[in-house]
Amino acid sequence: MSGSAYNSLAALMTESVSFTTMSDATQADHDLLADRLEPYLAQAADRFLVALAAQRLERDSGYQIDRCEHALQTATRARRDGADSDWVVAALLHDLGDGFAPMNHDRMAAEILRPYVREEVTWVVAHHGVFQQHYTGRFNGSDPDARERFRDSPHFTACADFCERWDQCSFDPEYESDSLESFRDELETVFSRTPFDPTNLRGDESEGVAQ
Repeated sequence: MSGSAYNSLAALMTESVSFTTMSDATQADHDLLADRLEPYLAQAADRFLVALAAQRLERDSGYQIDRCEHALQTATRARRDGADSDWVVAALLHDLGDGFAPMNHDRMAAEILRPYVREEVTWVVAHHGVFQQHYTGRFNGSDPDARERFRDSPHFTACADFCERWDQCSFDPEYESDSLESFRDELETVFSRTPFDPTNLRGDESEGVAQ
């Protein structure tokens, strides 16, 4: 990078808005924030890889593997089953919220994905915690049949399959999962899409998603 280009980049990175309260913002301030948004969104894959790598440090779960390895195993199984990018990324991120929202981590992950993937995938991630009770309920006092209240959902089978084939079996210290970095392409594919508005009351969750 030339000296002039470096100085221009440095100036851009140090430039900031003029306001300290949003009610005092100017159009120039919002133009600056809009200019910063696109490159920030373009770095999403990097941020997810860092967040997953940080889960390597969480060794107090009681499982034989750490949470990052569980994510890698789940996503690797999805990939090796021929799943598309939506499913692979969902499998990789489905437990990302464990450290911050352990009681509703499934919903947290679903909201991260919602603007970028098709509705079926979002629904499965949002409900996988309930469906996992099929395996854990008899041991922890939760209802093993809780998923049955969703039996009429068109996504019931997809969620049951997600848990059976990819999630509940991915706690194996002997499993050879793909590397974390190998999922960069799928992450970039999903998070480079133009997101639809998740507050869209029409429920048009296909908007902005590659078909």
